[in-house]
Amino acid sequence: MNAESGQTKAKSGRRTLLLFIITSLAFGTAFVGIKAGLDDIPPILFAGFRYDIGAVVLLTYVYWRGGYWQPRTRGDLIAVVVAGIFLSGLSATLLFLGQQYLTTGTAAVIFSLVPVLAPLFALVLLPEERFGLVELVGILLGLVGVVIIVGLNSLSNFGNSTVRGVALVGGAAVAIAFGSVLLSRTDRSISGLGMTAWALLLAAGLVHSFSLLMGESPEDITPTIGALIAVLWVGLPATALAFPSYYGLIDRAGPVRANLISYTVPLVATSVGAIALGEVISVRTIFGFVVIVIGFALIERQNIWCEILRLRGLPAPPEQDDEHICECAPRG
Repeated sequence: MNAESGQTKAKSGRRTLLLFIITSLAFGTAFVGIKAGLDDIPPILFAGFRYDIGAVVLLTYVYWRGGYWQPRTRGDLIAVVVAGIFLSGLSATLLFLGQQYLTTGTAAVIFSLVPVLAPLFALVLLPEERFGLVELVGILLGLVGVVIIVGLNSLSNFGNSTVRGVALVGGAAVAIAFGSVLLSRTDRSISGLGMTAWALLLAAGLVHSFSLLMGESPEDITPTIGALIAVLWVGLPATALAFPSYYGLIDRAGPVRANLISYTVPLVATSVGAIALGEVISVRTIFGFVVIVIGFALIERQNIWCEILRLRGLPAPPEQDDEHICECAPRG
């Protein structure tokens, strides 16, 4: 029995690791796909295409899978609206606009600020959330990491394209951080994947509306094989595959460990961007990323310590649980 139990545990561990790798690769390469397609497709329209494909595939999947996939309650509808506006529509619009001015690695690193920014909104929106000096230092380190990436000289020139890109991608991270905390306040019963599928449908409509308001048109698209591949990549592996894999990872590993993809995604994006697009990885970006990771570690030190104890087979403190983590959010 012990041997069978050990084999089952090892098999489960391999599946969890596989989901972690798939999720990291899917979300990480999304940044590369976005960057590759921006030369041929207007940015906001491109984001709309991503959600068109993702919504159709995910809605088909959740319908086929069955279960609680349709919004039935007021809480479900509110969750879909919050996720559709903040976690998908607004964040994608800002991300695609911002990536015009940044390398994939820099954009992914700025985007990894989400778990550093979320506690700021949690402090305001969640009365039970409190943090002290260490958490404040962690948040400040996250912001310092951004300053390191941008550079002090660039900060004085707001017309600088890098500053513009960081502001837009940073705005996308803020939208997701705010939306994830707001989402944690909703009383939803719908599955996370079902909520995401409907949210992508709502986001697709919103993003296409933004695109029209900005004067974008399908006539502005340069029809190339590269553009087609970019659209299919961000719509299928980077969305339709990424989200089921991500929620599967949450089910198996819990949100604490699942949230670690926030820091593997930039590594994937930076590496693949360098290989596929010939982008240069700057020392400043690497250093800034390390500072952001340290900030995250300070904010989530108790949860990280609990995970270390669990991995060593030791009991975690009873007051610690996965509910400390804000509602899980898309990573790319």
